[in-house]
Amino acid sequence: MSRKVVRTSKFRHVFGQALKADQCYDDIRISQMTWDSNFCSVNPKFVAMIVDASGGGAFMVLPLSKTGRIDMSYPTVCGHTGPVLDIEFCPHNDNIIASGSEDCSVMIWEIPDSGLTTSLTDPVVKLDGHSKRVGILSWHPTAHNVLMSAGCDNVVILWNVARGEAVVRIDSVHTDMIYSACWNRDGSRILTSCKDKTMRVLDPRKGTVLIEKEKPHEGSRPIRAVFVADGKILSTGFSRMSERQVALWDPVSVNNLLDLDVEITLVRCLPHPHGQLTFTSPSQGDSSIRYFEVTDEAPYVHYLSMYSSKESQKGMGYMPKRGLEVNKCEIARFYKLHERKCEPIVMTVPRKSDLFQEDLYPDTVGPEPSAEADEWFQGKDAPPILISLKDGFATTTKAKEFKVHKSLLKTTTASAGSQQDNSGEVQSLRKEVKDLKAALEELTKRVSELESKN
Repeated sequence: MSRKVVRTSKFRHVFGQALKADQCYDDIRISQMTWDSNFCSVNPKFVAMIVDASGGGAFMVLPLSKTGRIDMSYPTVCGHTGPVLDIEFCPHNDNIIASGSEDCSVMIWEIPDSGLTTSLTDPVVKLDGHSKRVGILSWHPTAHNVLMSAGCDNVVILWNVARGEAVVRIDSVHTDMIYSACWNRDGSRILTSCKDKTMRVLDPRKGTVLIEKEKPHEGSRPIRAVFVADGKILSTGFSRMSERQVALWDPVSVNNLLDLDVEITLVRCLPHPHGQLTFTSPSQGDSSIRYFEVTDEAPYVHYLSMYSSKESQKGMGYMPKRGLEVNKCEIARFYKLHERKCEPIVMTVPRKSDLFQEDLYPDTVGPEPSAEADEWFQGKDAPPILISLKDGFATTTKAKEFKVHKSLLKTTTASAGSQQDNSGEVQSLRKEVKDLKAALEELTKRVSELESKN
């Protein structure tokens, strides 16, 4: 009598749980735009959500601790003249966020440590280069101040944010709308999927196609693709018979390693930072998150389980691993957008021990960049700088984050003069000079009084 061997996995019993109502963010007018993006970005300090706004586009940025009902008058970031389509926090500075809009522009914003007290209308840098709406943004994973944007003009632009300039413009590769664009682990490659039913791996600095695969999925509906463990490619799409598919690809030969026909309602994949886990985020109107484990041996992709809820989602944010609660064996945290609220969903591996679980938390990507923008554009590739989560994120990275924050402010304000009106900065300097003059007059008067007494 043969006995079935059960595959061992530390992620087998991962389970998802929504946080209680008082830990959600309520009464938020989430954007009703039908554009297909996450509509949410999150890091260890803030959660940002695209919201409805009259007369332009806006998004809200809340400190993670500001849960409960959000007042209708809470300040927003509202400098765009058209609806905001995508937002993403910088991985190297938790106070910096980029936004792309229907007004064809990309804007970079600085959020104060304590959150917004008044609405932001003036960006740190405004990046103009697209001729149609900008729907995809992605910061470089290891190079400081490098941002990728993709628009409905079928163009991918790589920006040096510190200088406010477009360094690489990839405008002759994609013949139709770009559905997805992402970096690999060290940012030496870009992976795109397009309405022309082609998946491409690009050299980002040269703008050339290294590998391409036509019709990775036969169906006519949108294809999404991401890099996962060991540089493999995971794509999602539909068969000719409109059956939903997940496929794993060899990035060198683009041979299909696996076709996994599963009943999923997804538009994108969210790879776990260490590659073992991949989560499928549902499209707008669906409600389930499914998760898979990617291994080195056939059949490569193993379906684990699913988190499901009654309410459909409008968008989804994904917390970087450095922002998770390691003492609770939390391996992922999603921020699910509903019509009027944002609901955190925690994915946990059940463990009885209170000790740090090293197998769940190998060293992970920290906020320190491996290269500056100029170095990267000149050809430098460097792996991400890893940090340990054993003693907690805050104690490990606070000094580094402040350093990165200061350097970004210095370079962006110096280079943004040609991009925006500097009247606010001039007024601030004039006020400082006026205050210094007043202080000097007061000191002079005081010295005179003391001299007269003597």
